[in-house]
Amino acid sequence: MPFAGIDIGSRSIKAVVMEGNDILSSFTGGSILQGTKMASIALSDTLKKAGLSMNDIQSIMPTGYGRFQFLGGEKHVSEISCHAKGVRWYFPKVRTILDIGGQDMKAINCDEKGRVIDFVLNDKCAGGTGRFLEVMAELMGVSVEKLGEISLQSENGVKISNTCVIFAKTEALNLLREGISINDIAAGLHDSVATICSNLLGRISLIKDFCLTGGVAKNMGVVEKIRAKVGIEPFIPPDPQLVGAIGAALFAQEIFLKRTADRKGNHCSVN
Repeated sequence: MPFAGIDIGSRSIKAVVMEGNDILSSFTGGSILQGTKMASIALSDTLKKAGLSMNDIQSIMPTGYGRFQFLGGEKHVSEISCHAKGVRWYFPKVRTILDIGGQDMKAINCDEKGRVIDFVLNDKCAGGTGRFLEVMAELMGVSVEKLGEISLQSENGVKISNTCVIFAKTEALNLLREGISINDIAAGLHDSVATICSNLLGRISLIKDFCLTGGVAKNMGVVEKIRAKVGIEPFIPPDPQLVGAIGAALFAQEIFLKRTADRKGNHCSVN
């Protein structure tokens, strides 16, 4: 029985179709269009890749910022719970998760069943998020992926004192004008991101089996700086951007099966 999860984030939308423990297909794309319209496109693309139609899907679970606008699925679940559920599917022993998204980041503690027991959220400023890195990459005329690569080539990274996107951009621009190499500026920017991440993790219990999720976890420059700051090698899923959607699909399956079992139980009790 196929189930779908869709994660409608602030900067991107992710969808997966799962059957049992297998991912049949997935989609990742920008969320420039209205959330509900983009969700329809994402689901259509994901189903097409899997050779399925909407009639084949038993249940759909929405999550993320746009989950409240999505119609036709199960009652929504928060992206925090979905990331915990998705990480447990990949790494059952992980107890601490750092999700670095497009415009916020979350540090999460979960138990052995993937249930959230504590979390802290940094959503007051885009500093340290995907948007922060996008702005800096645009300033230096490279892609976000390239920004991460060149940061690892630095031998003398500079210190970026500002974490606010606007002020950090001004600071980076001044450094460029002074002739500082983009490698060293990129290293400083990634160190700034890692400092924000480390501070957020310091507000919960950082347990050794620790995982990074979200699109920024694809940036090896950030991963390396976080590893150095916290002194722990993080687990990283094959596609860290899909974790929330995977967790949503798992919730869809769990809720559907429980509801089916309850109905059968009620039917038996009546007879």
